[in-house]
Amino acid sequence: MAAARRARTAGARRAGAVRPQGPARRSGRSAEVAIYIDRPIWPGHGRMWSHLVSDASFDELHAFAARIGVPRRAFERDHYDLPAERYADAVRAGAVEVGSKELLRRLTEAGLRRPKHRPAPRP
Repeated sequence: MAAARRARTAGARRAGAVRPQGPARRSGRSAEVAIYIDRPIWPGHGRMWSHLVSDASFDELHAFAARIGVPRRAFERDHYDLPAERYADAVRAGAVEVGSKELLRRLTEAGLRRPKHRPAPRP
């Protein structure tokens, strides 16, 4: 198990992941589940934005976003748009910093990717 975790971590670093500054996992959670955030490099509406995603479920993502005070209206298809000034809040709360390509890879591998051309299922 530890060897597999080291291999995943090494692979994430090669793919552009940034080592988390705080604890990456909350106690009682599986080592396989996390919330990920990319750096605020996406321009829009006169600000820079990050994307916040889960590799487990949208329920986990919504709960995390609510816990750090992100409004539900910031959710778009498969991620939350988070302004640059909220980036540090998400990381302090346990979001794992990764590069944009790594974030997309994890979202896709989890089966949670909802591209623009494919509508989200109705709740």
